[in-house]
Amino acid sequence: LANAEAYILAMGGYGARIEERTANLSGGQRQRLAIARAVVGDPAVLLLDEATSALDAETEAAVQQGLRRAMAGRTVLVIAHRLATVQGADQILVLERGVIVEQGTHQQLLSRGGRYGELCRQQLIHTR
Repeated sequence: LANAEAYILAMGGYGARIEERTANLSGGQRQRLAIARAVVGDPAVLLLDEATSALDAETEAAVQQGLRRAMAGRTVLVIAHRLATVQGADQILVLERGVIVEQGTHQQLLSRGGRYGELCRQQLIHTR
C-alpha cells in the first residue's frame, strides 16, 4: 500500500526498532509508514496533509496507486501542492488566503483557464 515493505525488511523486518523521533528513518520513510498506519486503522474518513511531499515522483505514484485501491468508497481529504497528488481526485478545491476560488475535477478546472490551470502550468514549467 505505502510502498514501505522493502525498507521495512531492510531494517530487519516488522519488529525493527524505530528510534526516538524516528531518527533512523528518512522523511519519505516516515511519510510512508504514517500512511500505512492510518489506512490499517480502516477509517471512514482519512485526512492526508502533504502526506507524500517528501517522496520522489516514482514512489509517490506507487503510493497514490495503493491509496486509490485502499480508500475506494471512503472519504479522503487531500491537502497538497503537487499536481500529481490531486489530479485524480473526484473534486478539487483551490484555496487562496483561506477562500475557495475554484472547484471541480482536474479536467473541468483546466478547461476554465483559471487559477488551477495557472498553477498547473507553473508546476509543469518548474519540473522540466
